[in-house]
Amino acid sequence: MDNYFDDFRINMKFYREQKGFSQSELAIQANSSNGMIGNIESGKAKPSFENICKIATALGIHPADLFLRNASSTVRNTKSVLKTKLLPQIEDFIEKEL
Repeated sequence: MDNYFDDFRINMKFYREQKGFSQSELAIQANSSNGMIGNIESGKAKPSFENICKIATALGIHPADLFLRNASSTVRNTKSVLKTKLLPQIEDFIEKEL
């Protein structure tokens, strides 16, 4: 379980820096304390589910991205490929074979 927490805190810092937020700015945007954000990033505190959702919202990402970087875009890309490439092939197969 600690690996998930390490991934979370590393990804939180990654997205925070990508957004150009200081720890203080993220704390303000997530309606949290500056100390809580710093403690999460340093591994001293673990966020509640509610805080995970608030942090993700403040960063403009899906909460899953905090555990697996770009998880939500990977799902979107997979759905897009399935709709644009696989679905037409399935429909063509159905027309030809059935």
